[in-house]
Amino acid sequence: MKIEYFRERLALRAIAKQLHQKHNKAGKVCFKPYLNTLLLRSLPKRLHLPYIIPKTALVKPPENDSGYSPDILVVNRSNLGNEPLWKKQSTVIHGASIPLVIEVVSTNWRDDYFTKLGQYEAIGIPEYWIVDYAALGGKRFLGNPKQPTISIYSLVEGEYRVNQFRGDNMIVSPIFPELSLTANQIFQTSS
Repeated sequence: MKIEYFRERLALRAIAKQLHQKHNKAGKVCFKPYLNTLLLRSLPKRLHLPYIIPKTALVKPPENDSGYSPDILVVNRSNLGNEPLWKKQSTVIHGASIPLVIEVVSTNWRDDYFTKLGQYEAIGIPEYWIVDYAALGGKRFLGNPKQPTISIYSLVEGEYRVNQFRGDNMIVSPIFPELSLTANQIFQTSS
């Protein structure tokens, strides 16, 4: 279970357990820890970026009562001085503090594709990934037939534009241009 602050109430959200634990039944490393550790923790260091990945933090639109606890949140350490809620609540409200958010889709896929997409865009988060390894989202997002997809939303002139990656497509990330992985390489870590 994951707890998110939604409309002034704490809400428990179910998460796809096999992805959010460190290992699956076969003992293989799963997606979230793989991305968190191997990709995002090493790229910022190698590129000398001021990014951190907090273990727990909330993203809260400043004009909203709701807050979200992303599966992976990349925070710009150099902007945390401008975050009024960071020290006491580990909460960020400004897009300048949040270069990247990644959500791994579970049964509540509408939250990722509708609610959070709109909220993250309104905050001004430059890049938002929706990783739908089990093709749970609607056909309008994944195609017909539905297939595992990584959707990368990039903020352009205040609005998100999406690029989707499947199979052996090389992932293109404006935040991490040195990233050299295919969608399948990421999906294979969860199987």
